[in-house]
Amino acid sequence: MTTTPDGRTMTERMLAGDLYIADDPELLEANAVASDLMAAYNATSPRQHALRRTLLEELLGGIGEDTYLRPPLYVDYGSQLRIGSRSFANHGLVALDVAAITIGDDVQIGPNVQLLTPTHPVEPGPRRDKWEAAKPITIGDNVWLGGGVIVLPGVTIGENTVVGAGAVVTKDLPANVVAVGNPARVVRTIEDS
Repeated sequence: MTTTPDGRTMTERMLAGDLYIADDPELLEANAVASDLMAAYNATSPRQHALRRTLLEELLGGIGEDTYLRPPLYVDYGSQLRIGSRSFANHGLVALDVAAITIGDDVQIGPNVQLLTPTHPVEPGPRRDKWEAAKPITIGDNVWLGGGVIVLPGVTIGENTVVGAGAVVTKDLPANVVAVGNPARVVRTIEDS
């Protein structure tokens, strides 16, 4: 375990959203544990419901009732990913949970969606020295992310919002809208029905 001049471990720095070095031994071990669980989950068959649930409960920071994630699933640590009840993610969800990723209830996630919390310094020196940080992502209740959507660090998507396939979400989206494009932009409001 590496401590920095401020007396904190790299894990403590990472969880606080401060710069940290990702190849710190403690973080590498946490990633290895997550990788083992992820590999076991991704190797399961659709008939192994109980095993899948057990593996997800061990891997993730929280998972609600009746939530289903189709393998393969890719995470950095798993422990920073929390998913509400009755949510669904299709094949190929990438949730780089260096910072917290919170997904609400009744969320629909298309195939090959990427939720990316890591950030890297723009300055070449710190980037060369392997420093990075992260910002949390929050997905509200009843959101639908179309296939191939990319959500960048620090973004919050409001409840009931629909994000069209292939969109790149670079900034917060309000509740009850449809957003498309790169960068994602609101194209209409959704009326409650």
